[in-house]
Amino acid sequence: MRIVGIFGLLTAAAFAQPQNPQVEIANLREDVRLLSQRVAELGLRVEQLETENAALRRKTDSGTKNYATVDQLNAAMADLNALVKAQSQAAAQQQERLAREAAAAAARERAAQQPEAPRAFGTDFPKEGITYTVQKGETLAAIAKKHGAKLQHIIDANKITDPTRVQAGQVLFVPLAGNK
Repeated sequence: MRIVGIFGLLTAAAFAQPQNPQVEIANLREDVRLLSQRVAELGLRVEQLETENAALRRKTDSGTKNYATVDQLNAAMADLNALVKAQSQAAAQQQERLAREAAAAAARERAAQQPEAPRAFGTDFPKEGITYTVQKGETLAAIAKKHGAKLQHIIDANKITDPTRVQAGQVLFVPLAGNK
């Protein structure tokens, strides 16, 4: 029942013809009881609203801490753009380096696949000399020094294309007479 309706009844009861005083008192007691009950209900509802209001305030207070300003967002975007640019430049540099390495490797492979041009050996070396068997660990330079011969004469006389690849047991002609 609404409060206005209850007050209307009380007002109407007050101006109505007097009835039995005991009935009137019983009616008034019932009206007071209903009013007390309604006030208690309203008190509970006010408490609920205050609790909800406090919860909303806590929520909004904690929510205000979780925002960023436009300046902060712009600064973060600038930092991110700088990082992306730096990474992009590093990636471009790495691509260039890899491209150079790949080109160099391809050039080496092409060179390895092409037959070597025949090397021209000189004929201007002494025709007299000795035969010598290469020992383990010896180099052409050491053999030339050991016999007092010129390294180029040994290379030309034996038509050695790669002086670093002499092998133990290999027999060489070492030109000696009239070292030029």
